[in-house]
Amino acid sequence: MRKLVLTLLTALSVALSPTTTSANELEVWEKLQSGNPKGYVLLMRHAYAPGGGDPANFKLGDCTTQRNLSASGRKDAAEIGSWLKSQQVKVLRVESSRWCRANETAKLLDLGKVRLNKNLDSLFQVADPVNNIQTARIKQRIIKHRQKSGLLVMVGHFVNVAALTGVSLDSGEGVLVKANKQGALKVLGYSPVPK
Repeated sequence: MRKLVLTLLTALSVALSPTTTSANELEVWEKLQSGNPKGYVLLMRHAYAPGGGDPANFKLGDCTTQRNLSASGRKDAAEIGSWLKSQQVKVLRVESSRWCRANETAKLLDLGKVRLNKNLDSLFQVADPVNNIQTARIKQRIIKHRQKSGLLVMVGHFVNVAALTGVSLDSGEGVLVKANKQGALKVLGYSPVPK
């Protein structure tokens, strides 16, 4: 029984963990290039910002009190934006957490005007991010996008994306999702991990 449980846990972790872009995942991006696909959302974790959590003196409107992108994080964000543009996918809208590292990532993607969305703000210090109102609101936003054309790009934080999808992302990585008719989010692919 123990061996079966370990096998199932291993299979589940492999299934939920991002890997290098496979042929199937590339097909998803190709599908987004053609026709008029609806309902696709790219949930991104901000690019590399050294450290974890936020400093004790954190203030929302003051980037000097926050963890910020490193030089490599800024470079990665620009490269991810270039990769997304190379996919020739119509971007409907870009939204970001109000945290400086997420907002800067979203701006460096250079995919269009960035709109701040407080529901993408970090849930790092929240006891139950899965059942948090912010998570519910982002899920509803994704469900409402189901019948809209163009990719919705949402830049946030590790904990927020994991609470929505069960997926663990590296800095700067994104997971492509779409809501089904029942309102469940389906993981369809990933954007590349910055090198």
